Amino acid sequence: MSARLAVDIGGTFTDLAIELGEQRWTTKVLTTPHAPEEGVLDGVRAILAKAGLAAADLVLLIHGTTLATNAVIERKGAKTALLTTEGFRDVLALGNESRYDQYDLNIELPQPLVPRRLRLPVRERLDNTGRVLLPLDEAAVEKQVEFMMREGVEAVAIGFLHSFVNPAHERLAGTIVRRLWPAVPISLSSEVSPEMREWERFSTTAANAYVQPLMATYLGRLEAGLRAMGVACPLFMMLSGGGLTTLETAARFPIRLMESGPAGGAIFSAHVAKERGLDKVLSFDMGGTTAKVCLIDDFQPQASRTFEVARVGRFKKGSGLPLRIPVIEMVEIGAGGGSLAQVDSMGRIQVGPESAGASPGPACYGRGGARPAVTDANLALGRYDAEKFAGGAMRLHPEPALKALATEVGEKLGLSPEMAGLGVVEMVDENMSNAARVHAIESGKGYGGRTIIAFGGGGPVHGYRVAEKIGVTRMLVPSGAGVGSAIGFLRAPVAYEVVKSLYQRFASFDVPAVNALLAGMANEASAIVAKGAFDQPTVQHRLAFMRYVGQGHEISVALPPRDLTEADVVAIRALYDTEYTRFYDRPVPGSDVEILSFAVTVATEVPAVLPVADVEDSSAPAPIRVQQVRDTSSGTVTGWAVYDRESMAPGCTVPGPCIVAEAETSTLVGPGWTCRMDGLGYLELERVA
Repeated sequence: MSARLAVDIGGTFTDLAIELGEQRWTTKVLTTPHAPEEGVLDGVRAILAKAGLAAADLVLLIHGTTLATNAVIERKGAKTALLTTEGFRDVLALGNESRYDQYDLNIELPQPLVPRRLRLPVRERLDNTGRVLLPLDEAAVEKQVEFMMREGVEAVAIGFLHSFVNPAHERLAGTIVRRLWPAVPISLSSEVSPEMREWERFSTTAANAYVQPLMATYLGRLEAGLRAMGVACPLFMMLSGGGLTTLETAARFPIRLMESGPAGGAIFSAHVAKERGLDKVLSFDMGGTTAKVCLIDDFQPQASRTFEVARVGRFKKGSGLPLRIPVIEMVEIGAGGGSLAQVDSMGRIQVGPESAGASPGPACYGRGGARPAVTDANLALGRYDAEKFAGGAMRLHPEPALKALATEVGEKLGLSPEMAGLGVVEMVDENMSNAARVHAIESGKGYGGRTIIAFGGGGPVHGYRVAEKIGVTRMLVPSGAGVGSAIGFLRAPVAYEVVKSLYQRFASFDVPAVNALLAGMANEASAIVAKGAFDQPTVQHRLAFMRYVGQGHEISVALPPRDLTEADVVAIRALYDTEYTRFYDRPVPGSDVEILSFAVTVATEVPAVLPVADVEDSSAPAPIRVQQVRDTSSGTVTGWAVYDRESMAPGCTVPGPCIVAEAETSTLVGPGWTCRMDGLGYLELERVA
């Protein structure tokens, strides 16, 4: 027995998937926001019973959660203090002095997680090379510890100027704090984010400290509950960068869990792309609370080292708290099944970012929700079977959905509840399409020749309409799409990334210094991966982040996973010019290039995936029923055939408009589209010319 279990906590549903050889079982349970581990434990019991397995049969459990993200967004983390260099206590508030909206006179900026009275300066100073200019005032540190204890501080962040070059002062301050106050969690910026740029480094460290007590407590409760249930296998956490790590590392650096669920979805899409040999895809993951889009080229999701959380400018770039963590780059907007709809002061329908969540949920859940959500609109349009939602785990109630749509949208715009639902669905589809357009433009890419891979509870429902809006003519819905992120966890390697700054120019490139830095980073990452690799072979990936001298943003360039030579320096410079030209059409002749940071990732090897050959055509099954559905593009109501996905054989084709129903989601095939099941059991939708 080698059963592996993945658990993904979302804002509305907790998704679970078990794989045992070629067999797979999936299920969804409602998330329990007040105590997330309760929903996880309920889901584990349910899926084990469904699979006919015992807890002791599990050999691996992988978990991803949005708990850290929600704590920052909702400001429900620990009371945190920041020890910092004298004269720099306001770095968190000043930021880089940029404005995400240049013309908004009443602009609202994100407030730091640490209030000014708890940003505590101490005398110390290093120069940019790490040389000590002013020794750490140890007595001042002790005095500030006494103040923090009186104030009831629950977590401490320590961030000093230039500590990414020389962490000695931060480590000494941490030692003093631990000696005087052994129980308090401490986050050092030289460990959490050892890179230049004080604002991002201090913000990341403060956020890590802010969520550390919450996450450590949660992970402890979850582990205890699983062990009491009889789960004895290793437990791993999904990281935002697409790798897995141990509970110990996750509890120490919980900031790296911020996007763990969406990262699993991107890995799921990349794996599906490999199986089908698709080198250009758009991953489209729509759940109960948010929708995520990610570009995947050559079977690799786009990666980034920066991420924003808790945006105050309605998802405007630059309006959130900056985090310097390895993350799979994607756009995430408040557009999910639970996203609430309303009419604004200008008479426009707005959808999200506020969500009904799991409690009370959309009005059609019958759990007390009175405001209309996207799920209510889909039900009003006839897109869902009220008796078989979420695999029959819960029944939907059309009457409260229609009443909510009428009260909050229809009566204000002179529309029937059904037409109000059409407006809500069209608006959320346009919001997601616009996010996808912007993401492609910012990445210097387009959608020509791309395939959408749609998953999550809402992805297959809204996917074909989003494809029409962005000009994509092909969509793929894998098996298990309703719990795609959880399945993605099972495809992820055990991996860890270390990023450190070392300023270099190609005109004076110090090969021995760079090799020493990269070797140390590789050893650090390997030590963490070894705790969960179980002697699996590992691979290294190395990157350098560089720019022309005087520019403000860097481009990543791959380095060979070995010691560099002088000949490599010339080749790396040429690679930078090539990559810069891809973004901006031409290089900048005569300008030197500077390197600001290096990254080393150590990961267990991922088994090779060979594209699966197609199958011959076969006959389509008879529809199980006909459902009256209102088409969102024309507004007309017609009968749509409903097919059971399990009864469809590989090679069969059904014409749109129709619905292909399964346990965790439904795939809508719009007018002008066809749906064919391939040799893997995946649904391939194509728009007819």
